[in-house]
Amino acid sequence: MNSFGGKTKLDSKPSGKPETYSAERHLHRSIRLRRKGFVLERMDPAEEYEMNHKRRGLALIFNQELFEGQAPRRGTNVDRDKLKERLEDLNFEVRPNNNLTKEEVICELKTASETSHEDADCFLCVFLSHGEKDHIYAKDDKIPIQDIMAFFKGDKCKSLVGKPKIFIIQACRGDQVDNPVTPMCGDDSDDDTLGENAEDTEVDTGIFSTLPAGADFLVCYSVAEGYFSFRDLENGSWYIQDLCEILRHHGETLEFTELLTLVNRRVCRRSVGNMSRIIYRGKKQPPCFASMLTKKLYFRSKNK
Repeated sequence: MNSFGGKTKLDSKPSGKPETYSAERHLHRSIRLRRKGFVLERMDPAEEYEMNHKRRGLALIFNQELFEGQAPRRGTNVDRDKLKERLEDLNFEVRPNNNLTKEEVICELKTASETSHEDADCFLCVFLSHGEKDHIYAKDDKIPIQDIMAFFKGDKCKSLVGKPKIFIIQACRGDQVDNPVTPMCGDDSDDDTLGENAEDTEVDTGIFSTLPAGADFLVCYSVAEGYFSFRDLENGSWYIQDLCEILRHHGETLEFTELLTLVNRRVCRRSVGNMSRIIYRGKKQPPCFASMLTKKLYFRSKNK
């Protein structure tokens, strides 16, 4: 019995004698495990993706400002331009697409998936739009996010197998706002409150969940599931602003998931100022990312 009235069990029973290492016993155990289908492999925790191909890779940007029956997403063109500049700095071949219909988006994705990426390091895709229940909006209709990512899985795009496939989604993911709290220590209390320009802040509407995609996928969300994502009408969305700024300073030196963690911290320090809609005042935006990467990812400068 333990102190809580329950029973405590050991995962293994002690033999009573300390076990000494035996190379022969270790070899026999390894053979038994291999026969049972287990693969014994020493893994290097510092192993990196190979990023010395001829090209960095294609970066698609789907920028949705205009929608049928909805007001324009003002400020999104600023996001597009900043992202294009930062991604080109990292040697990506950037292809912006503006206000495409669902059919046009699918056509672009299909074309990209059927293109050979043999001489490329990776693939990157950005959506700047509204979202709704695991979908992202094109100009005229919504598209399931799973369908978007399916184009680049191993059975559809063999030349990207084993290579990073990065998706960045700037869109709202629900109808909740994150209330600020006071941290115990002062290190992260530098709150970047949007005051005078708060009236120029909007939210990207919709809701969708964090979706698994497969090995070597990395999905970056501007906000955690269930929450609003804020966008400044003049300077662009909070998440893309901070992502571009961190990329500018650390894009070629930081491991990419560490860089994304830094972006998360920076966005979380922001809060809404004196908006006319009181519900948003003082509210925050918690970003997140879902990593299925299997190695470390760096975008070190390519020799030109």
